[in-house]
Amino acid sequence: MKSIQLLLASLTLAIATNLSALEVGDKAPAFSTKDDAGKVWKSEDHVGKKNIIVYFYPAAMTGGCTKQACSYRDASKDLAKLDAVVVAVSGDHVEALKYFKINDNLNFPLLSDASGDISKAFGVPTRKGGKLIREVEGKKVTLVRDNTPSRWTFVIGKNGKVIYKNTKVTPTKDLAEVSKAIQAAK
Repeated sequence: MKSIQLLLASLTLAIATNLSALEVGDKAPAFSTKDDAGKVWKSEDHVGKKNIIVYFYPAAMTGGCTKQACSYRDASKDLAKLDAVVVAVSGDHVEALKYFKINDNLNFPLLSDASGDISKAFGVPTRKGGKLIREVEGKKVTLVRDNTPSRWTFVIGKNGKVIYKNTKVTPTKDLAEVSKAIQAAK
C-alpha cells in the first residue's frame, strides 16, 4: 500500500512539474544569482542584447557535465557569431563552481542555484544534492551541491522569450542542437 501511495505522489509531482515548465514562446523568468566568482549575475543585464543559452546540469566535475561544459568552452567563437552567451546552472555551491571553472578552464559563467529557485522558475526537476571529492591543482577539494537539477537546456531570444527547450539533453550533442535552433530563429 505504501509503495502505491509513493508512486501516486511521484506521479502527481511529475505532472505538476511538467505543467509549470516553461515552453517555447513563453516569456523567460528574470533571475539573478551568484556566479563562480561570487558575483551576482542578472539575466536582465543580457536580455535584449544577446541570445542567452541557459543550460541546467546535475553536478560540477562529473563526466557528462564536464563534456557539455567543455563543448561550450571550445565553441566561444561560434557562439559569438550566433550573438549568444551561455550560462550554466547547477545546485553546486559557488566554491564548487570556482573549482570546476579552474579545473576545466571554462570561459563562461557558472551559476549557483543552491536554493533551487532558478530551476523551479524554469520548471526543471531537481533531486537531492550531494558531495563529491575531486582533485584540483594538486589538492583534494569537496564539491557541495544542495540539489541536483535535471539536464535541460533553454535558449532565451533577444525578445526575452524562450526560443528553444530540450528536456532530453545529450551532453555531447547539446551545442549543435542549440546552434541549429538559434540559426532557425533568425
